[in-house]
Amino acid sequence: MTGTVARGNARLGELDLLRFAAAMAVVAFHYLIAFASVWGERPARLFPATASPAGLGVLGVELFFMISGFVILMSVWGRGLGAFALSRLVRLFPAYWLSVGVVAAVYGLTSVTALDPRLSPRDYLINLTMLQRAVGVVDANGVYWSLWAELRFYLLISILVIIGVTFARCLVFMGVWLLSAGVLAGSENEWAQLIVMPRYAPYFVAGMAFFLMTRYGPRLVLWCLAGASGGLAADAALARVAGRIEAVGYQAMPVPPWAVVVTVIGFYALMALVALGGLRRLRGRGTLVLGALTYPLYLLHPTVAAVLVPALRDALPPWLTALVTTLAAMALSYAVYRLVERPVQEFVRARRRPREEPSPAAPAPGAVPAAGSPHPAAPFAAGETASVP
Repeated sequence: MTGTVARGNARLGELDLLRFAAAMAVVAFHYLIAFASVWGERPARLFPATASPAGLGVLGVELFFMISGFVILMSVWGRGLGAFALSRLVRLFPAYWLSVGVVAAVYGLTSVTALDPRLSPRDYLINLTMLQRAVGVVDANGVYWSLWAELRFYLLISILVIIGVTFARCLVFMGVWLLSAGVLAGSENEWAQLIVMPRYAPYFVAGMAFFLMTRYGPRLVLWCLAGASGGLAADAALARVAGRIEAVGYQAMPVPPWAVVVTVIGFYALMALVALGGLRRLRGRGTLVLGALTYPLYLLHPTVAAVLVPALRDALPPWLTALVTTLAAMALSYAVYRLVERPVQEFVRARRRPREEPSPAAPAPGAVPAAGSPHPAAPFAAGETASVP
């Protein structure tokens, strides 16, 4: 696993770039809008010029979900349930366990109080399972909520893995899920929210549709699924941005509704360009590094801010404090990738390689398979992708 998406011998580095942009958007929202306890006052007063664009940064997670729909469907194609589960465990948990340990150490061994989750040792241990929300325990880090959504998506996609992933079955799966999300969009039923995830299902389904376009071409049925999901996604985004802004203590929303809708449309346009090969020019060695930073950056940036911002805010101007904190979070994230994530992934890959069979020969260039064919044209390499935020 390198945090990249591969097609043939060419990595889809443009997705790494989009993932990094999504992570930085979330960082901007937290540092410039949400983290009042870190700054000692509302950050929007310190950074008034960025209030609106930073407020849109909360939607970086929605872009993560779209990318996840794309790359998780890619990663399960032609694989068994065991291989898929192992790949997710190896991808998710090393950096996650480290981040839980860092949070526990910071709040248990230092005098830092900003963003303190106030958890007991037992609660931290439960957080190590990533299932804390299932048993009513508070997240040790506020950003962990999105991992709970990812885990539920993995459980749903496992249904496809068990019955066998084909084009036709994907269409049925996506259609049923999207219809259920539309019907249950306003439901307050806890089981509906838990299983169907009406607010996030449109993004996962859209990502899956765009992946299928890369594999089978831009078929009308896939555009229809993507378009239908877009309407639900825009409505869900408006509700989430408004709710999140209110939750961090702002009476008036610094983000106009039209900007939220335009942002969601932009996400769909970018993913369509990825699917159709329109962003190939963005590929390069640098995208690999940026992709590697994304997951640990997402996990660690709140704790880095809780430690550094209070220490720097009285000595440095606000913008410089934010910049230094961001660079420190990026540096730490890269160290986690090089010293923790990559060694674990390479160890597991080396252990599995002798048991892996050679891949079947690819079809002739330009060959277009029938819907439901188990070996579509332009097969994707088996390189893992860092699909989570």
